[in-house]
Amino acid sequence: MRLFVAIDLPDDLAPDVAAAQDRFEGAASLRPTDPGDAHVTLKFLGDVDDSRVDMVAEAIAEAVDAAGVGPFEATVGGFGVFPSLDYISVVWTGIRAGTGAMTELHERVEARLTALGFDPEDHAFTPHVTLARMDDARGKRTVQRVVREEDPTVGSFRVAEVQLKRSELTPDGPEYSTVARFPL
Repeated sequence: MRLFVAIDLPDDLAPDVAAAQDRFEGAASLRPTDPGDAHVTLKFLGDVDDSRVDMVAEAIAEAVDAAGVGPFEATVGGFGVFPSLDYISVVWTGIRAGTGAMTELHERVEARLTALGFDPEDHAFTPHVTLARMDDARGKRTVQRVVREEDPTVGSFRVAEVQLKRSELTPDGPEYSTVARFPL
C-alpha cells in the first residue's frame, strides 16, 4: 500500500484552503488539490508491503515519542512553489508558526524510517500544504504574479497528532485514509 506520514489540517480550514486556491483562478494547467484533504507531509514512504505496516507504525510511534513535542499551534500562510518560480510543478502554502515542532517531528520520523531502509529525503524539509499541481507552463505567469504579490494567512489550528496515511490513486485523484494515529 502507498503510505506517507502527515499532519492533517482540520476540516474547518477547508474553506480557507479553497479561498487560497481561488487566488490562482485562471491559471491554465493548474490542478487544485481537494481542500478537504489538506495536510503537511512529514515523510513520503511510497509503496510499502502489508507485512511491514506494523513495523512502520511502531517506528513512527517511537519517533513521535523521541521528538518530545506536545500539542502545538500552527499557522498556515503565504505562497510558494516547487522546485522554482522558473519551473513550477507544485503550488503550496507554508507553515508560519509551528515550523520548529514540525521540523523536529520530521527529523525524528526521517531517522527512524531511513533506519528501516526507506529512502532518505533528497531535499530540505519545507513544511507546506500542497494547493495545486501544475501540468505545464501555460499558467506560469499567473502563478508567478500571485506568489510574488500575495501573502495571505490561510488559518491556524492545533496539532495534536501525527498520522500514518494511505494514498490510493484513482482516476479522480488520490483518496486518503488513516492507517494509524500517534498522539503528541
